[in-house]
Amino acid sequence: MRNKTYIKDISQWEKEFSFFYETKVRFNETDMFGHLNNTVPFVYFESARIEFFKSLGFMQNWLEPEEECIPVVADLQCDFVQQVFFDEQLKIYVKAAAIGGSSVDIHYMGKNNKEDTVLTGRGTMVQISKKTGKGVPWTEEMREMLAGMKREPVDEC
Repeated sequence: MRNKTYIKDISQWEKEFSFFYETKVRFNETDMFGHLNNTVPFVYFESARIEFFKSLGFMQNWLEPEEECIPVVADLQCDFVQQVFFDEQLKIYVKAAAIGGSSVDIHYMGKNNKEDTVLTGRGTMVQISKKTGKGVPWTEEMREMLAGMKREPVDEC
């Protein structure tokens, strides 16, 4: 697999993941050739990201009606490494790769049952104010929780 710009050392990058979400490729997620449709990995990334944030306790807070902050996706990309077909079981791994003031760069890795990497991806998620639409800084506790799920130094943006 050729390295992507967001992956410096593929074997080190893969070792840094610990959280994953399991999913199975459904028939309606494939094209007429039986391949995974190119839009579907973004749904897998979203589901895995939500479960990741739930595991940290963030999602529950964001969903509270009186909560001032919500998460938004600022950008998202997917790189297709191998073909994926109907009925394959996938693990979608998620990690916080870099933590900014109110943003976090999330990395994704999809592996099949053979432990082959079939998808990689990344995206920036920003915590914003519902009222102003402006970024809201992570609390120190949130930063520590995000940093605890990653193994690289925290970026102090």
